[in-house]
Amino acid sequence: MKIAIVCYPTFGGSGVVATELGIALANRGHEVHFVTYRQPVRLELLNNNIFFHEVHVPEYPLFHYQPYELALSSKLVDTIKLHEIDLLHVHYAIPHAYAGYMAKKMLEEEGIYVPMITTLHGTDITLVGKHPFYKPAVTFSINQSDVVTSVSESLKKRTLETFDIKGEIEVIPNFIDTNKYKNNFTDCQRSKMATDEERIVTHISNFRKVKRIPDVIRVFHKIQSTLPAKLIMVGEGPEKEGAEKLCEALGISDRVIFLGNSNEIDKILCFSDLFLLPSESESFGLAALEAMVNRVPVISSNAGGIPEVNNHGVTGFLSEIGAIDDMAKNAIAILENDDTLETFKMNAIREAHKFDIQKVVPLYEEVYERAHKSRLSNA
Repeated sequence: MKIAIVCYPTFGGSGVVATELGIALANRGHEVHFVTYRQPVRLELLNNNIFFHEVHVPEYPLFHYQPYELALSSKLVDTIKLHEIDLLHVHYAIPHAYAGYMAKKMLEEEGIYVPMITTLHGTDITLVGKHPFYKPAVTFSINQSDVVTSVSESLKKRTLETFDIKGEIEVIPNFIDTNKYKNNFTDCQRSKMATDEERIVTHISNFRKVKRIPDVIRVFHKIQSTLPAKLIMVGEGPEKEGAEKLCEALGISDRVIFLGNSNEIDKILCFSDLFLLPSESESFGLAALEAMVNRVPVISSNAGGIPEVNNHGVTGFLSEIGAIDDMAKNAIAILENDDTLETFKMNAIREAHKFDIQKVVPLYEEVYERAHKSRLSNA
């Protein structure tokens, strides 16, 4: 099958999932065409079944904001016609589903019918989508999709509560390629980050307010006051500067390492003992899953889709949003005993394998087949 995928080409969860899905589909024999404004960060190598089509937005002084949706829909029309695409899979309701709908309508004028699958990932629903300026467009885009999927039961529930959705929403969880994490590093370079006596705690995110970065720092502050520990902060975003200042104020700057964005998350997690994710909202918690597949237990908030990933008392612990003392107490309970830590590590990787990509991709292929049959009946 020939599939066009539209996504954000960034470090964010939706872009990573879309890219990994495309790579897996290509490995299973499908022809995959990525259509976006830059080559996705996880798309390191193109192969015989993967193609990238860059969306160029011409600069016109007439526009205060350049019309990306218009450029994207036009590029989709050209790509679908030139490569005889069978279906369109867009990740994020706006602007991608909106542009996808416009492309579909333009193609229908030429007698070409292409079904559109829309996958909802999170902030397209919980943040941007519910804004009064965008809500009508988001509702319309979802309802005009041939199939709608959500990455968690929690996100599905919030979507149905927030928007007037006419059709079904199918839950297909995010996934992880467990084969990529079977590397047994002979040298994790742990000694560069901490001494043998210190536990290593890690946080990875885009440092937005919803991630509650100050909570990460404050939880760690309590951890390191009880046992020797270092904190590794991975990512970039608007909350980073404030986090650095908070570390200075708490007198723990020498115990916190800010690494910025990284393409070597697995190498960082290979020497981590605990992962902190105190987010106010997470549609799924992909960062937690990446930690778990690297044998890293998770201390997280009981928010959004995280409980569908982090099994309380098994792979880590869940606490109410902002419950810093409880998170710190649970973290110390895992870290202070080697045997306890090892048990949680083994549980984490075992649970992560339930979300292996080889179990999830067939669910998307099922959706594709159903949509493709619909296309043939409309042709």
